[in-house]
Formats: sequence, C-alpha cells, structure tokens
Amino acid sequence: MSRHARKSEVLASSVISSANRALARLVDIWDEVGIQEEERLRRIEQVREYIEELFDRMITEEMAMKDRLEKSIPLYQKELKTLCYELSLEEYKVDENMTVLQIEKDLRVTLELFTKHKNERLKELMLLQKEDQELCSDLCVTPYYIPSGRIPSIKQLEELKEHIRVQSEEKKKRLEIFSSLRTEIRQCFDEIGRQPENTLERDAICEDDEAFFLTPQNIEALKVLKKQLEIKKEELLCTLNTVKEKVGNLWNLLQISQEEQEVCQKFSGNPIYDDIKMWENELGRLDEIKMVKLKQVILNIRHELKIYWDKCFYTEEQRKAFEPYYSDHFTEDLLSQHDNEIVKLKLQYEKCKPILDSIAKWETNWSQFSALEKKANDPNRFSNRGGSLLKEEKERVKFQKLLSKLEEDLKARIESWEAEQECPFLFNGSKFMDYVASQWETLKQQKEREKQVRKKEDPQPFKTPVKRPAGSCTQGTPSSKTRKVNGTHATISRTIVTSAFGNQTSTGKPQLSTIKEEISKKSFSKDAIFNSTVIENLHPCTQ
Repeated sequence: MSRHARKSEVLASSVISSANRALARLVDIWDEVGIQEEERLRRIEQVREYIEELFDRMITEEMAMKDRLEKSIPLYQKELKTLCYELSLEEYKVDENMTVLQIEKDLRVTLELFTKHKNERLKELMLLQKEDQELCSDLCVTPYYIPSGRIPSIKQLEELKEHIRVQSEEKKKRLEIFSSLRTEIRQCFDEIGRQPENTLERDAICEDDEAFFLTPQNIEALKVLKKQLEIKKEELLCTLNTVKEKVGNLWNLLQISQEEQEVCQKFSGNPIYDDIKMWENELGRLDEIKMVKLKQVILNIRHELKIYWDKCFYTEEQRKAFEPYYSDHFTEDLLSQHDNEIVKLKLQYEKCKPILDSIAKWETNWSQFSALEKKANDPNRFSNRGGSLLKEEKERVKFQKLLSKLEEDLKARIESWEAEQECPFLFNGSKFMDYVASQWETLKQQKEREKQVRKKEDPQPFKTPVKRPAGSCTQGTPSSKTRKVNGTHATISRTIVTSAFGNQTSTGKPQLSTIKEEISKKSFSKDAIFNSTVIENLHPCTQ
C-alpha cells in the first residue's frame, strides 16, 4: 500500500512539475513575443480553465465509475442469491476486507460461473427429459417428474439418469420379448397360410420396432394372439392328420402303389392350410376310386374287421351281430356301415389294449406252464439224472408265480375298466377270470385223468431204481440194507405227498412256500425227491 502510494505521489509531483515547466515555457515565449501583462493574464486564465475542465471531466468519469460499481454490487448479490437458491447451493458471501472494485469483480466472476452452471444443468435436463420422454412414450409409463421453471439439483439429475437407465433396461427386455413373439407369430402365420386381419396383427409382424408400443397390455395381447394362432395351428394339424389318416386307410384299402403315394407325400411341407387342401384333393380322388372299386374295398375292410375281432376275442355271436358283414349287396350304404364299424372297433381296441396285452402275456406264460406240467407227468423223464428235473421244477414254480401275479393284475385292471365303461369285459363271450378258472380246472382234471390212466396201466406203484452199494456181490434181489433204504424213501415220499395236499389255497393251488418248507425239512436222496408220486403232487392244483 505504501509502495503504491509513493508511486502515485511521485507521479502527481511530476504532473505539477510538468505544469510549472509548461507555464515557464509559455512565459518565455510571451516575453520573446512581447505579450503584455493583461494578455498574459488572460492566457494564463485559459490554461487554468483547460486544466480545471480536464480534471473536472476526469473526476466526473471516475465518480460515475464508482457509482456504477456501488450499484452493481447489490444487483450481483441479489442475482447470486437467486442462483444459489436455484442451484441448491449455499448463499455466496464476499470478503468484507476487499475494496469496492475487488468486491464488484469477485461478484461478477462468480455470477458468470454460476450462470454457466445453470445453463449447463438446463441443457442437460433438456436432453435427459427428451430421452426419458421417448422411453416413457414407448413403454407408456409416466416420465420422471421435475417441476417446471426450476433448475434441477444434482441429485435430481442423478435420479433422472437412473430412471432413464431403468426404463432403458425395461425397454430392452420388452423388445426382446416382442422380437421373440413377433418371430413366433410370423412363423404361425406362415405355417397356417394366413394373412394379418387387424391392426394388432399387422403391427405384430411389422419390421419397424418403433411402430409398436411396448406396453404390458400390448405384450399380453401378443401372447394371447400367439396362443390363438397356436390353437388354430393345432386344429389345422389335427385336421391334416385326420385327412392324412383317411387317405392312408384308403391307400391300403385300394392298394394304391407306393409310387403314387410318394408323389403325394413329396409335395408336403407347404403351409398347413395348403397341405390340407392338397390332401383333401387326394382324399376326394380316392373316394372316387373307392366308389369304382366298392366291392374290393368292402372286402378289404371285412378282412381288417376280422383282424380286430380276433384281437378283441369276439365270439361268433358277437361277430354275427354285425349283419352287414354277411351281405353280398355291395352299395355305398354298406360301405358306410363297414367304415363306421371299423372305426368303432378300433376305438374299442385302443381302450382295451393294455388289458389285451396283459391277456396275451398270460396266454403265453400259460402255454409254457402247461408244457412244463405235461412234461412233469411223463415218467420217462426220471431217466435223466443230470439235474434237469430240478431245473424244470424251478421253471414251473417261476411260471406259477408269474401267472398268479398276472391274474391279480388283470383282475384289478378289468374291474377298473368295467367301472369306468359301465359294462362287462368279455373274453370270447365270457368273463376273463371265469376263463382263467376254467383253464386251471381243465388242467386239474387232465392231471387226474392221466393219473387214473397210469394206475390202470401199471397197478404196481412206480419205484425209482436205486443204485447198489459199491462192492456188493449180491445180484438179483436187493440187500436188506438196500430194502431198508427203499423203505425210508417210500416213507419220505408219502410224507411229501401229504404236505403238498394238506396246505392248499382257497383256489385249489398249493402254497409254494409250504411246498418249499416241507422239502427243506426232509433230507433224502435226489432219486427219492423225484419219485413219480412226489413230482405229480408237487404240481399246482387248478381252480
């Protein structure tokens, strides 16, 4: 401060010195010229006026500057206060130790900076709001709210950015769903050979993603449309399969060549609607051929009817119930009756197929079991002592268990079927379980007859030959020890027979567990075990 003051004082002194030198020079000039005193005074007065006028003008300008500064300061302070409020900043305060000029400059620069911040925020807000508005318009949601006429705070701008980010992710997700639905809907339209019929359908397959508003309602509407198209597609496929099945049946009935069939099949793969038309045309052509070959078609259907009658175990009475089968008057009405009958029979077979498959399995096992039973009653099989007898017995027991299990399963299946269909399940005209009981009874009676025949042919009981002890010299008659052994064998045989028949089920079949326990409790030779009487009575008793 003192240094600057000295410089200004020196400069002020030099101004005064310059003025004095100028006046001295003027006086010298006046002396040389011979200007009189009065004229000199007048001219000096003019110099003084010039100098005073210059200083007055300078003072006026400086005072105006001072006034302007003093007036600007409160205006700047007011504007800064408003900006601080709008920008959510603390009120700006100046340093009281600064001069007026410093205060004015500080306020002015700060005001320019804050104004720049304000403009930047407004510009950023405008861009963000525009982006948010576009997103929200596409998604049909409410934009982020910022009161109009106010400068957004930094927090509000950050929240707006986050809102835009969330909406962008939502739009991306919905756009992916829309793109997937659009592809599937287009494919459905192409497959069923149909064109869009309303605004939603046209918008759904439009290439322009922006043309479709990605609202939850519109997305849901697309899902409903896709479901409807899929249902329509399934209906058309069902119709197509039905027509193709009819065509296939007619191909078989009319014995259409494989070449003709392949000609029709190779044009498949068009839109489903077009395929239906093509197969319907083929069906119409075959119907015309069918009418020409009416008799042969009916005979083919009768052959197929016989196959299904056999599969369903129809009796002769059940077969005769379909009287058109025996008619020789080949007409369209007769063909229609045969068509209806074969369709009805196929449906019936499909309903009964699980039971019929189980019956077929029972029949197969019964045949094998019966064969083992027949073989078991052959006395000549005892000549084979290589262990095959025991193997056959195990096989017979295994089949007996399997048959019992199958019978229980079939009984439950048939009862369930009869309850569901509200009609009896007939096997060759009778109930299947009655048929099973009759089979067991027939087997039992057959065994009894064979037993009686053997008794008549050989009144003496059959005895299994016993090997003589090693080193024995006696021939012709067995030794007392051997006879004793034979006597033990006979006793054991009688014991086993009694056990086998003394423990039977209510259906007449011997309990296998009892047979096994009795055999395990007895200790006798392999020859005695397979004594003919023992083996015969180990076979299951029939119902």
